[in-house]
Amino acid sequence: MARTSPHTVSATDSDASPPASAPPLPSLTGLRWVAALLVFGLHVRNAGYFGGTGGRILTWGFGAGGTGVSFFFILSGFVLMWSARPVDRALAFWRRRIARVYPVHLVTATLALLMACTLGILPTPTPGQGLANVLLMHSWWGPWWQTLDPVSWSLACEAFFYAVFPLLALVLRRLRTRGSAVLAGASVLAVLILSWYDAQGRLGQQLYSLPAARLPEFVLGAAVARLVVLGRWRGPGLEASLAVAIIGYFLVPQVTAGYPATACTLIGFALLIPAAAVADLRGLPSLWRHRRLVRLGELSFAFYMVHLLVLRAGRSLIGTPRFGVPAGLACTAFVFAVSLGLSWVLYEAVERPARRLLLRGRRSSNTRRSSTAGSGPAAVRPDVDVNESV
Repeated sequence: MARTSPHTVSATDSDASPPASAPPLPSLTGLRWVAALLVFGLHVRNAGYFGGTGGRILTWGFGAGGTGVSFFFILSGFVLMWSARPVDRALAFWRRRIARVYPVHLVTATLALLMACTLGILPTPTPGQGLANVLLMHSWWGPWWQTLDPVSWSLACEAFFYAVFPLLALVLRRLRTRGSAVLAGASVLAVLILSWYDAQGRLGQQLYSLPAARLPEFVLGAAVARLVVLGRWRGPGLEASLAVAIIGYFLVPQVTAGYPATACTLIGFALLIPAAAVADLRGLPSLWRHRRLVRLGELSFAFYMVHLLVLRAGRSLIGTPRFGVPAGLACTAFVFAVSLGLSWVLYEAVERPARRLLLRGRRSSNTRRSSTAGSGPAAVRPDVDVNESV
């Protein structure tokens, strides 16, 4: 796809290849923080800090916060397809993904195990459960889906997405506008059908944490990204897309809890993500790329992974009283501050240095190739694309 400037999206469909190094999309990083906050709000509600009116307000605002995970799944598909290059190799891609998510996962899993063994506030896993968690396989078996750090079930889903992505990218690169649109529509239809069957209880197991059931959300994000790469995205702008996403979010209480909530927010999220990306590419106004929001978005993965452990530790200290609004807000602010502080530590002391260490050999190899190759995608593409930080 030809671009006349970093902020221009081509309207042609003549070239399926994005530029050698995809322009960064900071609005998507900012939106990651918003999604993490939705999940945090849900878990604060579940912790029971607020009683009476405060509890009802929290339920109204964050009862659907679990859909933030659906946003992450769609965003992950979009970002990985946006940053994918024809020169990518499956092993190199998997290595980058392991370097991205695994160090923080191991640290938070270890922390959860210590909390289970010492404080008794988390179930102590069996050796099989612990191994499944470390290998990111635990979400495939319903009784194990919240082993150790409970939120790590979504990483097991992401690990499955990463396993199939090289094949998905190969297929999408062969698709033009119509094929990509059909794949996106089929993904939406798959979620709707699965939601109906799940609401009817006809499948015999929960779909919410099953990696195969969450795959259509990831595929939808990748297919939409392909349309943006081709310059053929024709969705609404940022404001209208945000309105659709908000409407879907507040429709969630009208459906069966769990996986069916995904159907309510799917369209809005699938419109909002490319709208934010196009706003960045065209230099249009976007609240989501404010530098502080982008910085928080960089911390969002670590924040997501650690916040529930902090909440569980806090609940072990104070029990589950139903506070009034002032005391509930104070407890929430304290938990938030501790979680954010720990997320900064994880990002600066674990996530970034571990990623540099694990990718050091690959980066050196690419540097040597670039010095001899001179030019071309292999010479200029970074090992860890800014856009791959989902």
